[in-house]
Amino acid sequence: MEGGDSLKKSLALLHGVINAKIGHGLETRVLQGLHVTHAEKGFMRFDFLIPNAVSDVDGNWSVGALASLVDIIGFVTIYSFANRVTTTVDLNVSYYSTATIQEHVEIESKVSANRGKLMHVAVEVRRKGNGEVIAVGKLWMAVNKLTPQV
Repeated sequence: MEGGDSLKKSLALLHGVINAKIGHGLETRVLQGLHVTHAEKGFMRFDFLIPNAVSDVDGNWSVGALASLVDIIGFVTIYSFANRVTTTVDLNVSYYSTATIQEHVEIESKVSANRGKLMHVAVEVRRKGNGEVIAVGKLWMAVNKLTPQV
C-alpha cells in the first residue's frame, strides 16, 4: 500500500466506520464484509461479500445500500488523494445488473479529476469471477471552509 499519511488516515477512517467507531449504524451495516485488497493515493480496490443486512425483499442487494457504499468508498478514495474531508455534491449510480446477498463482488475506485476544491471519483462494482459490471458510481465532491476536518 502506497501513498503516505493521507492514505493511512483514509484507511483508518474506513476501518473506524466498518467497526462502528465513527458514523452511524447504517454505514456499518452497508460496509459489513468489506476488505481492502489494494490501496494507494487516489486508487483503491476491495473485495466484498454482500451481507444479509443489505437485502431487498427479493434477496438482492438493495440499490440504496449499494449507493451508500459507493458514496462512502468515493469519500475514502478522495480523502486518500486530497487529505481533506469532502462533501458529495453530485452522485450518479448506473445499475447494470442485480447482485444477490452472499455474492462476492470486487469494487474499484479511482480519483479521475482534481479541480482544486472540486474532485471526481469513479467507483465500479463487478461480479467476482466473471467481471460482469453490476454498477458504476460517479461522484463529484467538494471542499469548502465549512467542511469539518478530521
